[in-house]
Amino acid sequence: MCHIFAGQAPETYEGQTRSVRIGGHSTSIRLEAAFWTVLEEVAAHQGMSLGKFVTTLHDEVLNLHGEVRNFASLLRCSCLIYLAEVRPAAGRPAISPAAARERYACESRRIQLEAAE
Repeated sequence: MCHIFAGQAPETYEGQTRSVRIGGHSTSIRLEAAFWTVLEEVAAHQGMSLGKFVTTLHDEVLNLHGEVRNFASLLRCSCLIYLAEVRPAAGRPAISPAAARERYACESRRIQLEAAE
């Protein structure tokens, strides 16, 4: 079936809790290990430590929206934006739609897509 998804190492989706300091207060954020890896890459891309990046992002959201709701989800979505928009522009090639279909589609979905072409 979806071997590329189902076959991933459990360590990548294992939850990890990290302590960070935001607004002078210590707090904990729990994300899957894969998201922490991407956030570290984002922080490096921005020339910041992970802690500085997380604090800066929190402060910017607070300034824009007046509050920060569900910060862990915001971090996950930030990773998706980075992977979809920033990383490819930074010299890492984005995968073509045909290659993505071949690589990521579940077998039953791949058959349906090929039949539609």
